[in-house]
Parts: sequence; C-alpha cells; structure tokens
Amino acid sequence: MTLSRSERLAFLERADREVSLSSQAQILSVSRASLYYQPVLPSPEEVAIKRRIDEIYTAWPFYGSRRIHKQMAREGQIVNRKAVQRHMQEMGLVAVGPRPNTSRRNKEHCVYPYLLRDLRSGWPNHIWGIDITYIRLENGWVYLVAVLDWYSRYVLAWELDQTLEMPFVLSALDRALVLAAPDICNSDQGSHFTSPQYLERLMAKEVRISMDGKGRALDNIFTERLWRTVPPIKP
Repeated sequence: MTLSRSERLAFLERADREVSLSSQAQILSVSRASLYYQPVLPSPEEVAIKRRIDEIYTAWPFYGSRRIHKQMAREGQIVNRKAVQRHMQEMGLVAVGPRPNTSRRNKEHCVYPYLLRDLRSGWPNHIWGIDITYIRLENGWVYLVAVLDWYSRYVLAWELDQTLEMPFVLSALDRALVLAAPDICNSDQGSHFTSPQYLERLMAKEVRISMDGKGRALDNIFTERLWRTVPPIKP
C-alpha cells in the first residue's frame, strides 16, 4: 500500500518517540529526506503566464503550443515556446483535433482496447467515464478527477488535489464503486488509469475496462463535455 505524504507524516507523529526518524522512514519505505520536502508555490509570473495560456486555449481550443506562443508574442508577452509546451503539458492542455497521444503512461502498465466504438449507453451504470482536468484558481490551479455515468450524465464521484499523485484518483473511484459497478469503465491511457491499483479495483468488481485509442481524446466525449462546464475561478 502506498501512503501519501500527509499519511506518512501522520504516521510519524503517532510513532513512538524512541523509534528514530531513520527507522520510521525505513518502515515506510521512503527516504528520510523526502519527509522534509515542502512544495514550492509557483511564482506570480508563472501563474500569470499559465492563466493567459488557459484563456487563449479556452477561446481557441484547436490552438497548439506554436499558435498560443505566437498569440502571446503579439500581445507583447515574452515567453519561450518550450516553456509554453511545458506549461500546457502540466495543465493537461492539448489542441482539439487529430494528434499524437500526449497522455503519459507507464510503458510497463497494461493498456486495454477501446470497447465503445458504435456502442451507445443504454441504461444507468452501463458505461462510466473517468478523466482528470485542472481548474484555474486566483493564485494557482488544482486538479479535478470525476467519474461520470454516460447514460444519466450524473457525476458519481469527484476529488480535487493540488498534485497529480495517485490517491485522489483512487479515492474518487472507490466512492463511485460504493454506489454501483458499471458494465464498462472508459478512460484514457494515462498512467493513473493503467496503474495496477486502479485496474485491480475494477477487475474486483468484474468491470470491463476500456481505454481511448491513441490520439483520440473524443473517445471519452461525454467526460470531455463535462469539463467544458467547469468555469475557471477569475481573480
């Protein structure tokens, strides 16, 4: 079982003081240095650049990094195109249209075929979709994962997190599976959805696993439509 950083710190606080910090870190299978890590907040300049990238992408979702970079240059914002690419990857922004797959997956993980071609959802809990997006905040952003029933368009469970670590995805899936189990659950080929922890939960419920084809974000069309209804929080 993998513990989140907060769970690790809670464990250490409860641990007997006679146990050294090195021994506690060894029990948790983590390095001692990682227990002291504090995330660094993005600078105001980075937040402003990412906010403008998001605004341009929202207005022209077919723009890739090249066109967004040119638009920002026309506005007088000096930013390297590679930085625009990096920020778009961090925010999960990909130009709408035919393209190479940009969902990062672990090559050692298992990938499942897409089961939904020419198939329509016919009843509640027939098909679920799960996906991750981000929400722009006044001073940063958070990541949102949601589980959607394709028949009713009902959001069965969702979670927010400041990072893309695995626990918030598993938490949303676990809460959805308490309510019901679908016949088919569809996702992209990202590392969260090809991980053993995620797949084992679905297989335990005898759920058929479906994954979008490479470069086919619209295979998960209903969840993509859901993201269009999530507005950014303006300053």
